[in-house]
Amino acid sequence: MTTVPRPVMRPSRTRRLAWSLGGFVVVTALTFLGLIAITFFIGRVIPIDPVLAVVGDRATPEQYEVARVAMGLDRPLIVQFVDYVGHVLRGDLGVSVSTNNRVAEDLGRVFPATLEMATLGIIIGVVLGVPMGVLAAVRQGRWVDQIIRVLALLGYSVPAFWLGLVGLALFYAHLGWVAGPNRIDVFYDGLVEPVTGLLLVDSLIAGDTDVFFNALSHIVLPATILGFFSLAYIARMTRSFMLDQLAQEYVTTARVKGLPERRVIWVHAFGPIRVPLLTVIGLSYAGLLEGSVMIETVFSWPGIGNYLTTALFNADMNAVLGATLVIGAVFIVINKVSDVLYRILDPRSRT
Repeated sequence: MTTVPRPVMRPSRTRRLAWSLGGFVVVTALTFLGLIAITFFIGRVIPIDPVLAVVGDRATPEQYEVARVAMGLDRPLIVQFVDYVGHVLRGDLGVSVSTNNRVAEDLGRVFPATLEMATLGIIIGVVLGVPMGVLAAVRQGRWVDQIIRVLALLGYSVPAFWLGLVGLALFYAHLGWVAGPNRIDVFYDGLVEPVTGLLLVDSLIAGDTDVFFNALSHIVLPATILGFFSLAYIARMTRSFMLDQLAQEYVTTARVKGLPERRVIWVHAFGPIRVPLLTVIGLSYAGLLEGSVMIETVFSWPGIGNYLTTALFNADMNAVLGATLVIGAVFIVINKVSDVLYRILDPRSRT
């Protein structure tokens, strides 16, 4: 007597999607909670007294103790952490000692400036870096490949502040091709009503081309420098991915069949690397948002990097932790978006 095997019941597509979405939400929430915990405990272990930053070094012991109690630092550490999590989830990051404004309001004002510059930088990095990486792989060992590899090496080794200073001295002070530091000239400041916080976008919405071109002349140099650093990373990784694909048998087979070289390169070799390259671009973008501190300092750019630097010099811990939390949250969001796009572009990851 033979036993007929029962059919394997697979979960429906809707149920799998629900499980996937639920797992995504849980992982994101746990990651964000871990980020909050890291920022909280960093604020407690670094050798900066937040009470002293508020009352000053001439305060009496009685004044110091009153401020300490008012800030809740006399309570157990676990109670402070739970209270901190509650405030963060409500969007309350405290008050900045430097500006006397709420940190959330300050970050809402300065973050769009960093976002605008980093977005232009990553566009430059992708538009130039991907073709350069492909060209270097196709021309491996030739002079084109050597030049691109040298440029990528310079992108890794040249300090950002030095490149910014040289750029200002050459293109602003000597040649006069671009505008100087800051985000816009004083004459145009405040003429455009902020809608998105992105000055280029807001000026186009308002139809003010004078403000747009003035803001563009200010942002082009720092964005290009950021784009150079992202270009170096993207070109290097693209070259590495392409070299691996060009050595595959199916690429050789495509060439043997007589397919045009352009199709072999951009369809058969470049097609499979789009998914890992997407992750590289996402990490590079997050790195520009986080690593633009030196560029913003050199160009007096009113972004989150400049805000964080000023807060560190003033021992403004609420601003430091708030900015750190936002930067970490940006990393989490970009990584999760990359994961979602990865699953969309690669059907194998959905099985």
